[in-house]
Amino acid sequence: MHLPTNTEHGLIYRNPDSFFGYCGWPSVCKDDSGVLYAVCSGFRASHVCAFGKTVLFKSLDEGKTWSPPMVINDTWLDDRDAGIICLGGNTLLVSWFCHPTEVYFRFREQDILPPLSDSILNRYNTIPESGRAGGSYIRISHDGGITWGETIKVPVSSPHGPILRQDGSLLYLGKEMYNHDEDQPFVIAAYESRDEGKTWLHIGDIPKPEGSTWDNFHEPHAIELKDGRILGMIRAQNLPEPPYFTIYQSFSDDGGRTWTEMTPTGVYGSPPHLMRHSSGAIILVYGRRVSPFGERALISRDEGVTWSQEYIVFDNAPDADLGYPASVELSDGSVLTVYYQKCDGDNLASLHWSRWIP
Repeated sequence: MHLPTNTEHGLIYRNPDSFFGYCGWPSVCKDDSGVLYAVCSGFRASHVCAFGKTVLFKSLDEGKTWSPPMVINDTWLDDRDAGIICLGGNTLLVSWFCHPTEVYFRFREQDILPPLSDSILNRYNTIPESGRAGGSYIRISHDGGITWGETIKVPVSSPHGPILRQDGSLLYLGKEMYNHDEDQPFVIAAYESRDEGKTWLHIGDIPKPEGSTWDNFHEPHAIELKDGRILGMIRAQNLPEPPYFTIYQSFSDDGGRTWTEMTPTGVYGSPPHLMRHSSGAIILVYGRRVSPFGERALISRDEGVTWSQEYIVFDNAPDADLGYPASVELSDGSVLTVYYQKCDGDNLASLHWSRWIP
């Protein structure tokens, strides 16, 4: 296990005294002028609630300070997760997903939702039919997040959204989310877009390991390798043997059309985020939800064939409600990793950053 050098830690947003102070599941990117953008699901009451919004933060000084939260997306439903990538210049793509309304009623019956009056929850019955179905979505900004285009429904979801390939197209490796595909429900599928996400073409599925079900696999992320090969990493959970919550990986040699069978990494944590460092290394970050709680990283210098020992990005978080880290490289070669977890003594999760040198 490695301890990164020159590690610094800070906060993007913390509001523990507000009923709507919880935020989670962030992503981060950098535009061509060096501006950093972090997004999350914010203004929430808890990990599961009915109120989340997609919230954007900007940093003009490589993450030292951040803007106040800006709501860029607020649908009828709980807008969960938040992915963001730069498509070039200051053009940004944001992704998120929503559960359909029936999920919230089921959560209320199971006492998963925080206390809500029946009158508030029953207002879901007044939502237009088009707003009840839930699903996965994206929006595009061509001006650095000041204004945003139309909401586009997409067939799959993952916490950090699609990736930009070398040829300018988008590849979305994600989990089928409420698109009612009766032939292949809840698969991990690859889709591509060649028109900035306006339309998507299904190109392939990752095969699941023998003896498993799709309930075991969620929240993938992908990266294009130097030779055009695709590496996909997938959250695995509720497995029969430890680690019960881990990451599997798969490769595609034909742009996402066919994939190798998933193989386990053996790490204690998930979900994954992948980035290419200027050194050529691939950096994988994930949250560790068994004690000691925190954020971890692995580094591959051979295009994902082998991985380093585990790096500790942040150690000793107060509990397992944490993670979904995402990373971006700064101008000096250091890595800024954004994630969510509670500060000591808080009941609500905040948005954090760590700067470290791999």
